[in-house]
Amino acid sequence: MVTLVRAAVLTNFFEVARDLGLNPQGVLRKVGLSRALLQDPDQRIPSQAAVALLEQAALAADCPNFGLRMAESRQLSNFGVVSLLISHQPTLRAALATTIEYRHLLNETLSMQIEDAGKMVIVREEVVADMPSRQATELAIGVLFRMCAALLGARWRPHSVNFTHQAPPDLSLHRRLFACRLEFSSEFNGIVCAAADLDAPNPSADPAMVRYARRFVESLPRMNEYSAVLEVRKAIYLLLPMGRATSESVAQGLGLSVRTMQRQLDEGGASFTDLLGEVRRELVQRYMDNRQYSIGHIGELLGYSTPSSFTRWFSAQFGAAPAVWRAERRKVGRR
Repeated sequence: MVTLVRAAVLTNFFEVARDLGLNPQGVLRKVGLSRALLQDPDQRIPSQAAVALLEQAALAADCPNFGLRMAESRQLSNFGVVSLLISHQPTLRAALATTIEYRHLLNETLSMQIEDAGKMVIVREEVVADMPSRQATELAIGVLFRMCAALLGARWRPHSVNFTHQAPPDLSLHRRLFACRLEFSSEFNGIVCAAADLDAPNPSADPAMVRYARRFVESLPRMNEYSAVLEVRKAIYLLLPMGRATSESVAQGLGLSVRTMQRQLDEGGASFTDLLGEVRRELVQRYMDNRQYSIGHIGELLGYSTPSSFTRWFSAQFGAAPAVWRAERRKVGRR
C-alpha cells in the first residue's frame, strides 16, 4: 500500500535548502517530486518520497541536521485545521492524544505512543519507512517538541530528547532547539518528561472551540483508507524495542481482539508473523549502521533472547553473520 502525506510536512524545505546553498531541483527529480507539488500544503504526496527527499537533501547539502533545521521554524499552525483542535485541549496529554487520533490528517508514516513510567512519561515517536529516516525522525521529534512548547510555554522542561541514531559531529542546533538532555543511540525515538507536565491544565483551553473544531475535522476525508496492515506495522515499530511486539499486545494497543486483528490482516493479504519479520528487517539495518550498538544489544532490541538465535535469523535474511555483514557495509561506506 502506498501511503500519502500532506505536502505540508515539507513546509519550509525550500527555505532551508536555500540557506544551505542547495539547488533542490536535482534531489526533487531523484525522488520523483517537483516544486509545484510541494507548493500546495494540502497536496498529497507519497510518504516514501518525502522521507527520501530529506535524506537526499541532507547528503547533497552535507548537512546532517537538515530535518532539524526545518523543525526549528515550525509553528503549531503548520498542522492545518487540526491545530485548532489541538491547541484548545485541556492538557498536553489530551493534545498529544488528539495528535495521535488525527494523525491520518497529518502524516500516516508516524507512529506515536504515550507510555507512563511512574512520575515520568515517555512519548515515543517513530517514522515507519523501509529506508533510512534520520532526517524525517529529527523533523518529526523537533515538530513534536515545538508543539509541546507552544502549549506549555516556559513550563515545558522535558527530561530528555532521545534518538536511536548516533550523535552528529555538531550538536549546537540540537542544544539550542531542545535545551535539555540529549540521548543518542537510545533504545527509542521520542521525548521523556514529567507526568505532571502532561497533566497540567492548559490556560488556553476552550471546550466550545474543541467541539466546533472536532466537528469540522471529522468532516475531512482521510488521505489513505484505513489499513490494518499499516496500523499493525506501526504498532510493531513501537513495541518491538520494548520486547512487547506480540500479537496480543499489538491487538490490545489497537483496541482489537487478536481474532479480529488476524481477520483484518487476512483481508489485507498479510499475517502478523510476516509483518514482524518485515519490521525486523527494516529496523536491523538502521541499528547495524549505529556503531554504538553492539550485536548483542541489536538482537535484544529485535526481540531475540539469545545472541545465537539472532545470528541464525540474521544470517538467513542477509546471507552473512551480523559482524561480517557490518564490517563489509563499513568498507563500502568508506569507498
